[in-house]
Amino acid sequence: MDSMDRSHPVLLFDGVCNFCNGWVNFVIDHDPQAHIHFAPLQSKAAHNLLRQYNISHRKMDTIILVDNGKIYEKSDALLRLFTYLTGIVRWLRFCAIIPRFIRNRIYNLIARNRYAWFGKQEQCRLPEPGIKERFLELSDRV
Repeated sequence: MDSMDRSHPVLLFDGVCNFCNGWVNFVIDHDPQAHIHFAPLQSKAAHNLLRQYNISHRKMDTIILVDNGKIYEKSDALLRLFTYLTGIVRWLRFCAIIPRFIRNRIYNLIARNRYAWFGKQEQCRLPEPGIKERFLELSDRV
């Protein structure tokens, strides 16, 4: 990962999960400054990042946010992500007052059922022109 990558938080997500891809679209829509960059957990870029932080690349049941040299998972990743978004969505970061064990219990319920409830794609998403550079696997920064 080069110095350019470190200047942007990177959201690692399940690239075949419809719900997860919906979240990526949501983040893109609410991040007009393009702070957040992305990598599907199935990608080489994600594997390299996870290896750098000694995290198993088999961890497909959670989103992971790499931000400023720190790793955030599950509901902590979402709360940290909200700090970069604009509009009323930014206020969701105050859900941090809910104890982590409760937040993660809800997160785990959704994560366990995401394919059954929202479906699954055969392959990872291909981003539209204009946001392609925010996806590490499709940029020169792998």
